[in-house]
Amino acid sequence: MKGFRGSRGLVADKRNVKPSSTAAGKSRRKAPAKATPRKAAGRKAPSGNIFVRMISGTIRLIWRIVWGVTWRMGATVAMLLFVATAYFYVTLPPFHEFLDARARGSVTMMDHDNNVFAWRGETFGGVITADTVSPHLRNAIIATEDRRFYSHFGVSPRGIMGAIRSNMQAGRSAFSGAGGSTITQQVAKLLCLGVPFDSSEWDSEAAYEADCRRGTVWRKIRELPYAFALEAAFSKDEILTIYMNRAFLGAGARGFEAAAQRYFARSATEVGPAESAMLAGLLVAPSTFAPTRNLERAQARANVVISLMADQGYLTEYEVVEARSYPATLSQQAETQRGIHFADWLMQSGPSYLTRDTTEDVMMRTTFDPRIQTAIEDAVDDVFENRVREGSEAQVAVVVMSADGAVRGMLGGRTASVGGFNRATQAMRQTGSSFKPFLYAAALENGFDPFDIVEDAPLTINIPGSGPWSPRNYDNQFHGFVTLTEALARSLNTPAVRVSEAMGRDQVRRVANQFGLHSELAEGPALALGASESSLLEMTAAYAGILNGGSAVRPYGIQELTLLGQTEPLFGASTGIRERVISENSAQVLTWMMTRVITEGTGGRARLDGWQVAGKTGTTQASRDAWFIGYTADHVTGVWMGYDDNSPLRGVTGGGLPAEIWRETMTRVVRDMEPRPLPMIEPQRPELEPPRSTPQPDTRGPAPQASGDGSGIEDTIRGVLGSIFGQN
Repeated sequence: MKGFRGSRGLVADKRNVKPSSTAAGKSRRKAPAKATPRKAAGRKAPSGNIFVRMISGTIRLIWRIVWGVTWRMGATVAMLLFVATAYFYVTLPPFHEFLDARARGSVTMMDHDNNVFAWRGETFGGVITADTVSPHLRNAIIATEDRRFYSHFGVSPRGIMGAIRSNMQAGRSAFSGAGGSTITQQVAKLLCLGVPFDSSEWDSEAAYEADCRRGTVWRKIRELPYAFALEAAFSKDEILTIYMNRAFLGAGARGFEAAAQRYFARSATEVGPAESAMLAGLLVAPSTFAPTRNLERAQARANVVISLMADQGYLTEYEVVEARSYPATLSQQAETQRGIHFADWLMQSGPSYLTRDTTEDVMMRTTFDPRIQTAIEDAVDDVFENRVREGSEAQVAVVVMSADGAVRGMLGGRTASVGGFNRATQAMRQTGSSFKPFLYAAALENGFDPFDIVEDAPLTINIPGSGPWSPRNYDNQFHGFVTLTEALARSLNTPAVRVSEAMGRDQVRRVANQFGLHSELAEGPALALGASESSLLEMTAAYAGILNGGSAVRPYGIQELTLLGQTEPLFGASTGIRERVISENSAQVLTWMMTRVITEGTGGRARLDGWQVAGKTGTTQASRDAWFIGYTADHVTGVWMGYDDNSPLRGVTGGGLPAEIWRETMTRVVRDMEPRPLPMIEPQRPELEPPRSTPQPDTRGPAPQASGDGSGIEDTIRGVLGSIFGQN
């Protein structure tokens, strides 16, 4: 019990013990002091100029607006770019369709030995790839056009900014001149951003391509998604392959394979550093740097490309020295460029759907003979250099053909350019006395004899509506009674008119028309003197009809037309001989009469050593046109001289310079050929000599439409006077 109480006492004692003052102080809660009201803490007054604060606030506001607009516009542009890229991506055709998508085809012309001498249209030499092309050519293209091609994503911002800077420094607008385009962007441009050619929208394919190449800001913007689509759809090598096959490289060559064959007569897989540099240099301006236009300029451009290749490590020092020491040169066929007028004529005379309007690649086998073409050009150069006043603007045309109408060579003027004016086929000129063989052909067919007598005496014919007309001779004299052969040989006018009037002009007109002179022939008596107009090609073909025995010929130059890769010809011609016009006997007698022009008459300067030659001179009124057309047993050659503005040729007649050009041409043509006799019949001479009379001077005034030809001393005097007065 005690213990129990003791324990309670202990508890009670502890409870009842009063705390000490210290403890009481600790345990007692301190009463909070009475809160005194505090003044509201106001904001610190801003310091600084109010204008500075306004500017700062405005800048912050503008920045918020610009940032908000910029990121929204950026997002919008990115979305549009993505959508456009996706659209172009899904609409791109398969890779192989990009390699040759020409709207026009090409025509490759081969001579009679099947050697290529000319091209027309756009030539595509065949597909080459980045793997098969010469490594030098691939490297030259990349070094020249896009050194970062294999590292960028289709667009080069550095290139674009550099181009803009260069353009503005040169005083051009930002997008005029250098474009900074990558090869991918150039491919996009070559593909016209996927827009096909439409004849209803563009007048020609050239206009279409020019529109595709326009460097406007809008077109540059559209190039971006198309370039991205190309990069997404194709590998780098495939894009480069498209570029190499689509690029235009001058002279009608589309793609590097066609260009290598056109300029160097070899494949693009075989070209070396010098040739590769020249080909790559064409990309900047194909027409300007085409080696067929200016070889030295093309070589200078190639040197720039060689430097770029060396700087980028594509060429060793030895290769650089070799490429510069032995620059690329043209192949022989590219350098000569023979037969430009001939090729132009073929493009106009052949079927349009296989020539000028073709969409296929056509192989054309022709009658062209490069040896004869060289003879023509060398002969003309020789005569004009040595016998014509320097600086003369007189023009000349020459045609050489076989007796069946196969044209072997043609010159349509002293200078030649593709599509230029062809005086051999397009110039319609008065024929003068070169027309007279058709008059005498009609006479022989109507029973006249080469030794029939006709009087060369004054003659006046009253032409209804025009009054009296009197022909006169070139020498202003009358020669009395002459044979038809003498009248033709000496190109006497009055006898020709008498014969024409005796048998009827319709007979003369009929024979001339049937021999191929299709232009409108004169109605009056001046018909006999060549007052009508014709082309040199028509006249030469008509003379071929006399040589072949009296049958008309249609001049032709195309032997076969075949599509590339096929063997079956689509078109062909083996001869131009048509219907008979005069009998073979008349043709052979007429040939004999025309040989007298060379041996006894106005055509003496056309003599050809060792060869029989038949021909006829022709000079029109006031010597505005001078002709000589003649033939051997194998070839008929026609020569015309005159001014394009129809000015007179002083001191020149058909028996002068044209006959000399004929002789110089044919001397070269028959070289190394065995002479053959002409197919002619010499008629039996009558036993009695025709009456003769002393030549009488013609004292009448000038007569219109008279023509004739000087010969011998007269031609020499006129030639001297012409050289003195400078009008040849």
